[in-house]
Amino acid sequence: MATDHKPEWSDPNNPENCSSIVRKGQEHEGQSASIQKNIRFQKRRNSEPSVDELYEGVIKGERSLLARALTLVESNAEQHFQKAQQLLQKLLPNGGKSIRIGITGVPGAGKSTFIEAFGSYLCDLGHRVAVLAIDPSSSISGGSILGDKTRMEQLARNPRAFIRPSPTAGKLGGVHRKTRESLLICEAAGYDVILIETVGVGQSEVIIRDMVDFFMLLVLTGAGDELQGMKKGIMELADAILVHKADGANKQKAEQTRKEYNRILHFLQPATKGWATKAYTCSSMTQEGISEIWRVIQSFEQTGKASGVFNERRKSQAREWLYSMITDQLEFHFYQHRGIRNQLPKLENEVIAGEKTVAAAVETLFNTFLTNKE
Repeated sequence: MATDHKPEWSDPNNPENCSSIVRKGQEHEGQSASIQKNIRFQKRRNSEPSVDELYEGVIKGERSLLARALTLVESNAEQHFQKAQQLLQKLLPNGGKSIRIGITGVPGAGKSTFIEAFGSYLCDLGHRVAVLAIDPSSSISGGSILGDKTRMEQLARNPRAFIRPSPTAGKLGGVHRKTRESLLICEAAGYDVILIETVGVGQSEVIIRDMVDFFMLLVLTGAGDELQGMKKGIMELADAILVHKADGANKQKAEQTRKEYNRILHFLQPATKGWATKAYTCSSMTQEGISEIWRVIQSFEQTGKASGVFNERRKSQAREWLYSMITDQLEFHFYQHRGIRNQLPKLENEVIAGEKTVAAAVETLFNTFLTNKE
């Protein structure tokens, strides 16, 4: 074989070291030659849309660009933060035009099943429904299943609905730390009902109260066990308690459970001033009680806006968002500080070895953070 037929990486001084052979191709009868010369294959680059492109896409309700906008906002990458904030600033005047509903409950209460039935009912009424479903993240691997679209298969196919599963990513309270931003983007995209499904871990889900207008607690029959398990903390935050799976042989038990919850609620302070929290029964399988829950939410919105409580809650939500963002930024800049990154492993080992107290190690780190701006 001639040397010029050898690959470019072969050694011209030792041509015998290359065993590659180049043979001329043959064209068979009935087969046209389709080989083109001097073709260079390049990896296709996924160009990121600009802030203006994302803004226009979200405003027009384009689902693909809405999803990319949510991905941008949820990103932990430092280079995405400023871009995400620019997008949120542009979208801000278009937000706030929805009813925000938080849905929580004990594991197995059927939150996803209820949301699919409730969301489908709202879509049939002409509403546009966005579901922000929060899945728990593993404390070991950090991963999440994000299977809410699979559990809400019928609603996921509805053109008037949009489902966005997100991991908690270590955030306490059953929500993602960027849930507020995601909520704003969905409102700007024209969704007038936002449903936020939390992970359902019980009494720790108090953060969701500061994000939504109406907070709903799903429970099962057998009120004694549920009341003892959740205590009254989560019940004091709810605007409505929904006894789910009230169908078949369970219907009578569900009605009894509803009465038991109403007796307890009579002694608790309402979560919203001027609104009496009550318990209701519902079945996602038979659709019984679905329309009643929506009438309750509409009545809550009308009552709250008339008394001014609704607008005050929105102001409170903005205030909590501010302080939450301050906390997130302080934590981010603290751990990204060069001096902290250098000192932390050493101090960590000293604390583990019992050579330094935790308080002394923390004081050392904060002195470094506050005196050295690198």
